[in-house]
Amino acid sequence: MKIAVTSQNREAVTAHAGKCRKFWIYDVEGKQVKQKTLLELPKEQSLHASDGESPHPLDGVHVLISGGMGGGLADRLARRGISALVTSEPNPDWAVAAYIDGRLETLPPQCHERHGHDLHDGC
Repeated sequence: MKIAVTSQNREAVTAHAGKCRKFWIYDVEGKQVKQKTLLELPKEQSLHASDGESPHPLDGVHVLISGGMGGGLADRLARRGISALVTSEPNPDWAVAAYIDGRLETLPPQCHERHGHDLHDGC
């Protein structure tokens, strides 16, 4: 299983999943993390900038953990087969460990107005 965690500053679980360009990718087997790598995307491959239909570097990820995202993005990720989770846990390693143990506390996606759009983000 692959778990991605938004971490724009490479230290904490960060919000704004759609604009994030840095993700910790955890390769998990059973209940153990086998590898942790940093995925850095160019601006045009951020989730907000991508069209949602074309291949994306996050394809193959099963779970995306973030400090915040809108409902529209969560829906787009679900269509790609990615479970989108919002948490207040600030530490990426702890968030992944809690998810693996089935104890990660999650929050609902937030409603927010898209910048440059008149529509709400799936809310």
